[in-house]
Amino acid sequence: MKKQDMVTEQQVREALTQVQDPELKRDLVSLGMVREISVEPESIRVTLALTTLACPLKDEITSDVRNAILALGGPSDVQVALTEMSRAERDRAVGKQSAPKEGSALSVNRVEHILAIMSGKGGVGKSLVTGLVAAEMRRRGLRTGILDADITGPSIPRMFGLSGQPQGTPFGIAPALSKSGIKVMSINLLLPQEDEAVIWRGPLIASAIKQFWGDVVWGALDYLLVDLPPGTADAPLTVMQSLPLNGVVLVTSPQELAGMVVRKAARMAAQLDVPVLGIVENMSYAVCPHCGQKHEVFGASHIEGVTGPLGIPLLGRIPLDPGISDLSDHGRIEEYVLDGLAGIVDQLVARTPAEATTPRF
Repeated sequence: MKKQDMVTEQQVREALTQVQDPELKRDLVSLGMVREISVEPESIRVTLALTTLACPLKDEITSDVRNAILALGGPSDVQVALTEMSRAERDRAVGKQSAPKEGSALSVNRVEHILAIMSGKGGVGKSLVTGLVAAEMRRRGLRTGILDADITGPSIPRMFGLSGQPQGTPFGIAPALSKSGIKVMSINLLLPQEDEAVIWRGPLIASAIKQFWGDVVWGALDYLLVDLPPGTADAPLTVMQSLPLNGVVLVTSPQELAGMVVRKAARMAAQLDVPVLGIVENMSYAVCPHCGQKHEVFGASHIEGVTGPLGIPLLGRIPLDPGISDLSDHGRIEEYVLDGLAGIVDQLVARTPAEATTPRF
């Protein structure tokens, strides 16, 4: 690059006046976020001070900054370093407030698709399916989150090795981030101990689920998976009526009894006009580690008794594997790779409608 064509510090600063903080809706320069700009012949370095380093939108802000600088036609090596504002600086930037308003995160969240993982019966592995599907989606580069709507029996944080209190931002709670980058919010992240009992009636459970949707800064996501508790009562009803769902995924096990209860969940979704995208049969079989033969531990599958009458496709089967339990117990569910899982996610992505349901409440 010729010397007279070199990008100047002033040009970089002017370019950053066109980059807005997605939460505060003001440009980074006027907010005082641009701290240092260093322009060299082969590189440009910028230091930004965020309101909090836990900001779930920091990757988006960093990307916007890099793109704005690259558009100037200077060096292709653009480095963005992040630091954090002091409390006084943050108060000046966002205005001192005691707490974010209810539902304030909705204005900054951009969630493309929301899928609820559901079953009328407990113990069939909804959380496991949620975790495996989320991990596979993330391996594909999809921006993925999990909303743990099982308020009284949450297990998602343990499966992903997450603990500790989530941090707050001016616009809501920042979700926890798994090793691979899956965003997670669960009541267990807010409890002093993970085995603390949540003894709540229906209205409180419904309120917590609504807060996990409206008060959590999910940012930009391709898929948000909602892990539902069993049954067709308060929590599933709240999710189906309050969130803009793109579809429901049903989970069952081979027993006919489980299939019967799952049919209840399918009919609930139909009554509330939420499309059922398919069924996953969990604990379908076990593979002998010595001979490789498949054994139907719970007897012959009765999945056709669910899929046939309801016209719902079978997305795939997941085996009964001690390896899954071991990885889940040690917070390493993301490391488990199942051959049939890719096909399940392929079908989900293909079957997910672009249009979501309209929340009723």
